Amino acid sequence: MSELFDCRDPEQLLPGLRRARQAIGRGELIVMPTDTVYGIAADAFSAGAVASLLAAKGRGRQSPPPVLVAGLATMRALVAEVPEPVERLVEEFWPGGLTIVLPAQPSLSWDLGDTNGTVAVRMPAERIALEMLEECGPLAVSSANLTGRAAAIDVHGAREMLRDSVAVYLDGGPSTHGVASTIVDATGLVGGTRPVRVLRDGAVSRQRLRDVLGELLEPDDPDAPLPGDGARRDEPAGGGPAPGGPAPDGPVPAP
Repeated sequence: MSELFDCRDPEQLLPGLRRARQAIGRGELIVMPTDTVYGIAADAFSAGAVASLLAAKGRGRQSPPPVLVAGLATMRALVAEVPEPVERLVEEFWPGGLTIVLPAQPSLSWDLGDTNGTVAVRMPAERIALEMLEECGPLAVSSANLTGRAAAIDVHGAREMLRDSVAVYLDGGPSTHGVASTIVDATGLVGGTRPVRVLRDGAVSRQRLRDVLGELLEPDDPDAPLPGDGARRDEPAGGGPAPGGPAPDGPVPAP
């Protein structure tokens, strides 16, 4: 039987966080608010928990979940390299609605699904989510919904879809704006100068990205040649995910 805690109530906040931490430690799933939409979360280093997350949403290994982190230091431990332009993105947009895809640290022992050696990472700007990340470490988090349905913007919408597949629901009230994160593929910056590709438009606009990256962001016109080598948007970045991947619920899976 799932438990639901209203974290807006001080008497439920600490017990709710405690039960959620215990559930993550047991390899179970929780739903928690983020600054974008509600997310379903699992221990990123538990292959069984990640598999349960995908099953709860009705998704396969071809749609690996992103990983939420508490800050840049944790990101550095998860990815092979943080190029300087990515550091600029992090400084400008984290915590916030930008998910960044980079090559994963090859020494990590985890199984997020068919990632093609990449990981999508984000630091949310939401106190409950950050508290969980500080206590539990990196969490695999996808939007709290069944595949093919809209992402939940409140805990009740998430519970209606996911029911008892989730052990603990943390209610932080309705999402502030309900817009999922922007996802960018920065794998081409590792060992090369391929432009950053936008995999999904979301909370951070392309113009804001361009203000930080300049010509390192792909052209808005999908048929325009990319700077440097004439490659086009529908080609995978070297060493990165295939076009459209990591694959989503809509266009991409991150909350």
